[in-house]
Amino acid sequence: VQLVESGGGWVQPGGSLRLSCAASGFTFTMYGMSWVRQAPGKGLEWVSGVSHDGSITYYAEFVKGRFTISRDNAKNTVALQMNSLRSADTALYYCVRGLRWNFEPNFRGQGTQVTVSS
Repeated sequence: VQLVESGGGWVQPGGSLRLSCAASGFTFTMYGMSWVRQAPGKGLEWVSGVSHDGSITYYAEFVKGRFTISRDNAKNTVALQMNSLRSADTALYYCVRGLRWNFEPNFRGQGTQVTVSS
């Protein structure tokens, strides 16, 4: 299982970023996929998920209306469009297999850092 995240960076409050995750080493279309994050000194926090076929999306309350998750099963990728970013969104973001109730925290890549500050 390999998951490679990219697209993070520094942005001012109110700005946008688009994260991407490239997956390999497993049958991508069989799994729901999620984005989780970890802020300094805190545990993993589930952010958003998408069903195996992309038909259903799920969001944590704190990102609803601001973030949009999507997947491309032809390319084995998952994306997270993040708009109206806040300082509280600052964290290391990871993509993982599974959805909110069953994601696999031990199979994740190196993550991509998102920093929101003025």
